[in-house]
Amino acid sequence: MKIKNNKSDSVSTDSSYRKFSPKPDENNSLSRRKFIGSVGLGAVALGLRQIGCKGGGKTEPAIQGFETVSVKPDASKPWVPASDSKIRVGLVGYGVCKFSAAFGFQNHPNVEVVAVSDLIPERCTALAKVTGCKKTYPSLEELVKDKTIDAVMISTDAPSHARHTIEVLKYGKHVAVNVPATFGSLEDADKVYEAVKRSGLKYMMFETSCFHEDLYAMRQIYKSGGLGKLVYSEGEYYHYGCEEIDSYKGWRIGMPPQWYPTHSNAYYVGVTDGSFTEVSCLGMPSTRIKLQPGNNQYKNPFGTEVALFRTSEGGMSRMTVSWDTPGDSGEKGRIRGQRGSFYGKYEGLENNLPDLVRPSLPPGVEAGGHGGSHGRLMDEFVTSILLDRKPLIDVAIALNMTVASIVAHQSALKDGEWMKIPQYII
Repeated sequence: MKIKNNKSDSVSTDSSYRKFSPKPDENNSLSRRKFIGSVGLGAVALGLRQIGCKGGGKTEPAIQGFETVSVKPDASKPWVPASDSKIRVGLVGYGVCKFSAAFGFQNHPNVEVVAVSDLIPERCTALAKVTGCKKTYPSLEELVKDKTIDAVMISTDAPSHARHTIEVLKYGKHVAVNVPATFGSLEDADKVYEAVKRSGLKYMMFETSCFHEDLYAMRQIYKSGGLGKLVYSEGEYYHYGCEEIDSYKGWRIGMPPQWYPTHSNAYYVGVTDGSFTEVSCLGMPSTRIKLQPGNNQYKNPFGTEVALFRTSEGGMSRMTVSWDTPGDSGEKGRIRGQRGSFYGKYEGLENNLPDLVRPSLPPGVEAGGHGGSHGRLMDEFVTSILLDRKPLIDVAIALNMTVASIVAHQSALKDGEWMKIPQYII
C-alpha cells in the first residue's frame, strides 16, 4: 500500500509516514571475503565508440557511463539458470544511448527478443539488426498489442516513461524501464503506482547504481547487520554538459538536475530499501546557456542542486546532481552507519562479512556499462519473472528513489523550504 496518495502535483504536508524496520538476511556460514583493490576503478577500461555525426566515422569517447567494464567470472559462484523457460521480450527505443539493446536481453539464454520498435524507422531497423529480431513495430503503442510478448523493455524519452509504463501494463505485460520512473510529476507517479498494483505484473526500474560494485557490497553488509541504521549517506551524480546529449524533442535540455536523481539517491534507497521523508534543497543558478530559465522548456535556473533529506530510519542524506561543474564525473556514494561505514571499503565492528561479490552473469551476457551493471539488471528482471518474485528495484523502491527529488526541486525553487515527501510501499 501507499501511505499517502496525492491527487495532484502539489506536495502534501501530511505528516504520516511509513515506519521502516529493515529485516536483515538470515545469517550464513560464509567466511569473510576481502575486498580486493579499489572498488569500481580497477575494473573500468575506457572504450571508444563511433558517434553518429555529419562527416561520419569520427571516433570520440563513449557517452559517460557506457565505458566498457571487464569482469572475470567468479568460479566460486557460477551462474545457474532459474528455469529452462524462455520469456518473449519486446524492446522499445534505440536513441543516442541505444539503451534497449545495451542490457543484453538478446544474449540471455532465457530470453527471446520477438519484437522491437523505435519511432524513427532507421533506428528501428538498426535495433532489429543488432538484436537479430525479425519483427518491428512503428511505435510502442503498436508493439504492446502483440499477444506473443510477455515483457517490454522501455528505453524511450524520460518524459514518456510513466505513460509508456501504464500502456504496457494495460496490455498485460511485465515492465522494465530506464530511469527515472516518472519525470517531474507526482500525479504520474501515483498513476504508475496504482497501475502496477492493479496489474499484479512485474515492474523493475533499471537503476544502474544498484549493481555498482560498491553499492552492491553496501547493500549486502547492511542487510546482514554490519552497518546498523544509517546515520548519514551521500550520493552524487556528476554529468557535465548533459544537456548537450541528443534527446527526443530536446527533453534533456535544461532539465532540473533533481528530476534525474536515481543514480545518486540509490546510495541510500538502493542500500536500505528505505525512503526519504522530507527535504530541503538548494540550487545554484548556472552559467551554461541552456541551463538558464529563459532558454529551456522547464524554466529551470539550476545546473546543480544539492538536497538534504531526512531518511525513514531517522538519519540524514545529502544527494547531489550536477550538470554544470566540469571535473570528476560519474555516479558515486558513501555511507556511515551505527556499526560501520563504507567509503570505498568497509570499516566497522563486523568481522564476519557476507559474500560481497556481485552475481555472475549468464553465458554470453556482458556486464556492460555503468560500472558493469547493465547485464546484471537485465538478468535480475528476467529471473524475477521466471521465479515469480519481487524484482530488486520494484515500483515502491523506484518511486521512492524518484519522487523525493521531484519535491527536492520544488524546495530549491523556494530557497530550501523544508517539504514533506510522499511515501510508497508494497
